[in-house]
Amino acid sequence: MAPLVWLITGCSSGFGAQFVHSALARGDKVIATGRNAATKLAHLDGTGAAVVDLDVTLPEEEIKTIVDNAAKIYGRIDVLVNNAGHGFFGASEETSNEDYRELFDVVVFGALSVTRAVLPYMRAQQSGTIAFAGSMYAWWAPGMLTTYGAAKGALKAIADGLAAEVRPFNIRTIDFEPGYFQTGLTDGAKLAQYASAAPPLDAYAGYRAAMHAMAAAHVGSERGDARKGVELMVDVVRGEGPASGRAVPVRLPIGEDAVRVVEATCRNMLKVVEAWRGDVVGMTDRGEFVSDEGMAPIVTVPDVVL
Repeated sequence: MAPLVWLITGCSSGFGAQFVHSALARGDKVIATGRNAATKLAHLDGTGAAVVDLDVTLPEEEIKTIVDNAAKIYGRIDVLVNNAGHGFFGASEETSNEDYRELFDVVVFGALSVTRAVLPYMRAQQSGTIAFAGSMYAWWAPGMLTTYGAAKGALKAIADGLAAEVRPFNIRTIDFEPGYFQTGLTDGAKLAQYASAAPPLDAYAGYRAAMHAMAAAHVGSERGDARKGVELMVDVVRGEGPASGRAVPVRLPIGEDAVRVVEATCRNMLKVVEAWRGDVVGMTDRGEFVSDEGMAPIVTVPDVVL
């Protein structure tokens, strides 16, 4: 396989930094990006990665200009990893709309802006992979993680729709949905950095304290090894190792805890559907309805090719 050119956002730490090292180790070329790159990406000096300053919350036209210049470095972009993001912890009622906007600006709108800037290059070369750093909490968001789960849930939906739209150009999309990995995402200092500016409500004090204690106890003992997780994701993108000869799915949980969350969510939803099927199906049709055959492309979920 010829070396792939990767553009990776959010490379200051965690999965983003590991993606850089893992892709380079395969002999690929990497354009590593992040805010304040001169300082926050200094740890990548000497790795062989091209480093570009990119804040995904910039206006879309500015992002397009930065990506256009980045594309000139190697003449193409084969893989985009939309990894930029951060954690968020707080009860729904005490989380402001501004908190949602701030997180969505990075995780969702930032990913969309970079994706739109990269797609013309992939369409022109008739190949490419768009990867999103999703989360198991796109499937089920427990208390205090509603905002984070909502942002990752948006990525899940975007990956679904985008996959159908870009498939004719031989472009793939995949939403990787990791569980807990040792990336520092739940580190108390980082969570405090992005805490809501809204005053906490006494009503949730006990629940908040319990969840904070659980998160604090969890730091450093996460099940997932970030290097192993990223190596698997790189395998999937490159079609190597366990991904050799297999089609790339639109969504893929990464880690045993992520698989548990996805399986349990699907089982619960199927139980609800079976319990309510006769009411939510048979009782809601119009009397004049004949067939929805003409709507098949948008009401029939395509089978997964494994």
